Amino acid sequence: MHIELTEMLACPEPHAPDVLVLSTAQMKGRLVRFGLVGCPVCRREYPIVGGVVEFGGRGKGEEGRVSAAQSPIPLPPDTLQALLDLSGPGGFVVLVGTASRYARELATLMSGIHFVGVNPPADVEELPELSLVRAPAAIPLRQAMARGVVVDAEHARSPWLAEAVRVLLRGRRLVIEAEPAERPAGVKQLAAGEGVWVGEKT
Repeated sequence: MHIELTEMLACPEPHAPDVLVLSTAQMKGRLVRFGLVGCPVCRREYPIVGGVVEFGGRGKGEEGRVSAAQSPIPLPPDTLQALLDLSGPGGFVVLVGTASRYARELATLMSGIHFVGVNPPADVEELPELSLVRAPAAIPLRQAMARGVVVDAEHARSPWLAEAVRVLLRGRRLVIEAEPAERPAGVKQLAAGEGVWVGEKT
């Protein structure tokens, strides 16, 4: 986890938000490899293991249980960049599930943006441009902090879509690698087709 992500993390427990406290045990440059983040409200502590912040386990569906028939064809990175409508450096883009795999190639196209992989597959490792977190039922990030969110087909359901909207900045885009059964509340549809849905937070 990149140390600067600390101020964007949020405890997933249902209470008033507060800034989490970081305790480092091992670092590699600006990346925290082992340590703890603690919540000053509920006093829960979440370990950082191998660079991944563990907010309560892997959760249902995080082993990549999408059948080959359901697995979408990966979007070309330049297409995904265009769908997100991002230009200029700075800020965070959240990649949920297998969408975390886009981070490496997107980082070459979108210099200066930090990516946050939520519930990434086991083969995805942290990068200087990619921090990883795991949580069973929520995106453990502050409200309205992301310049863009990409959700994979496995997480294109409740509660993940509502969480994706919650962390997205107003006027920014949500890309879903599936056409959801219900449009996420608070999002205007911009495009849909070929297994991809794009909306903008209103």
